Amino acid sequence: MALTPSTMLPLGTAAPDFALPDTNGKTVSLADFRDKAALLVVFMCNHCPCVVHLRVGLAQLARDYAPRPVAMVGINSNDAKNYPADAPSRMRDEVKTAGYLFPYLYDETQAVAKAYRAACTPDFFLFDRGCRLVYRGQFDASRPGNGIAVTGGDLRAALDAVLAGKPVSGSQVASIGCNIKWQPGHEPDYF
Repeated sequence: MALTPSTMLPLGTAAPDFALPDTNGKTVSLADFRDKAALLVVFMCNHCPCVVHLRVGLAQLARDYAPRPVAMVGINSNDAKNYPADAPSRMRDEVKTAGYLFPYLYDETQAVAKAYRAACTPDFFLFDRGCRLVYRGQFDASRPGNGIAVTGGDLRAALDAVLAGKPVSGSQVASIGCNIKWQPGHEPDYF
């Protein structure tokens, strides 16, 4: 499995806008989360071994932060034609199987992934109340096969800092995972 690192979008970047359908066909947009202290955008998919490796931890993170002013959204930007395991119908199954409490959106045109300069699954982007990027990096140091427990420690520390009104550490380790499966001819120019 070839792994791709996050592009590490510059801190302070404004959250790019989006309006995408969830697994029930309802359009969810960035504006839906403007009243939250933190917004976590996760580029993910159903089949990537790196996402599968942390899916229980990701679902637990959503449950743990649900009572707090944190919004979370998953976005699947993979080419479903060539990777049918990531098709919207399969996303509905994934939400149920994994127990995700957050909206899981489909970026069919891949424009949102390009706006965020997303490169891999999973790719995490945490924004503060002003929708400015404060964290982009790994969930934690666990990877498939490395024997380190999935805790979400790096992301939890960033979330806790935002919620406490404290600065997030600038020392951030890139997320790493499977590359986003771009539609033929639609590969971004930021690689």
